[in-house]
Amino acid sequence: MIYLDNAATTRPKPPGVVEAMTDAMMSWGNCGRGAHAQALASARAVFSVREQVARLFHAKRADHVCFTPNSTLALNIAINGLLGPEDHVISTDREHNSVLRPLYRLHQQGMGLDFVQANRQGQLQYEEFEHLLRPNTKAVVCTHASNLTGDLTDIGWIGTFCRAHGLLLILDASQTAGVFPIDMEAQQIDVVCFTGHKSLLGPQGTGGLCIREGVEIRPFAVGGTGVQSYLETQPADYPARLEAGTLNSHGLAGLGAALDFLETTGMDLIRSHEMALARRFYQAVHQIPGITVYGDFTTEWRAPVVALNIGTYDSGTVADELAERFGIAVRPGAHCAPRMHRALGTEEQGAVRFSWSWANTEAETDQAAEAIRILATEV
Repeated sequence: MIYLDNAATTRPKPPGVVEAMTDAMMSWGNCGRGAHAQALASARAVFSVREQVARLFHAKRADHVCFTPNSTLALNIAINGLLGPEDHVISTDREHNSVLRPLYRLHQQGMGLDFVQANRQGQLQYEEFEHLLRPNTKAVVCTHASNLTGDLTDIGWIGTFCRAHGLLLILDASQTAGVFPIDMEAQQIDVVCFTGHKSLLGPQGTGGLCIREGVEIRPFAVGGTGVQSYLETQPADYPARLEAGTLNSHGLAGLGAALDFLETTGMDLIRSHEMALARRFYQAVHQIPGITVYGDFTTEWRAPVVALNIGTYDSGTVADELAERFGIAVRPGAHCAPRMHRALGTEEQGAVRFSWSWANTEAETDQAAEAIRILATEV
């Protein structure tokens, strides 16, 4: 099987990830739930992963890294913990449902909500941000890269816009953390929400929020933390404020090993490899008759994603053909990105998404392009 569904979850994981998780399961106790050696070993290791994440995002405080099972829960915590019915929020057509649905729910409760629209090519018109401002606008919530087209959002521009107008910037880095530089200070980001199982190359069940000092998020869930147990309310200090219940310390051990791999190998090298493969595929398929490719490939930087359609062929049918005839795994359908599909005009057809990771090769990429050429001639 040629695995080109890395935007959904990367595989295989780097050397050391599975071993780190196995070692943790065999030797660690419960993080923050005791002072014996096994519990302390878990606590020290988890804090070390907090430090790794803080370094990755250029955050000042490791204790402001709060772990969750995925970026969806992280985004729910940030959105519900910072915004309310009295506020107004600006977002974009590029968003995943992990951003959209929490915003829609607050909108139903009275919160103002507007979207910077994408054009037929999936590009945002940044001048719209200024036009959408209201007196009660509190935040911009947006993705760093479209999980459908791979197009990057100009976070530097949006960060400057937010600071100029006193707004919070909540960033969904699900598709970019670990591959593209994210600097919370330089890009003026207040909260980065991330998942461990995609470009961070870690296990599923890991993710979290990295929070700028001074940003106060209301707890989304409350419960046991192992500290201040006689309080009737959730402890006020990060990370306990947002970490009710037992952490997935075994998964975080794997995430730590994946971050070690990223630091040792180098983000620039990984990004260059993945982008080169995606561009190689694009160059091979975009001029095939009947093929429509979505997104902007004129820019130097973009996520390693190519979404396409073959004529009017249903995207699910194409994906089935790729899997059954050619042994190629991809993602068809709506990709939890309804507004983006509406902008592209692909609501009914969906799209076939190819996505690369560090483990993919040129030979695999060429085989996938040849499979698309063959299928296109059969339509």
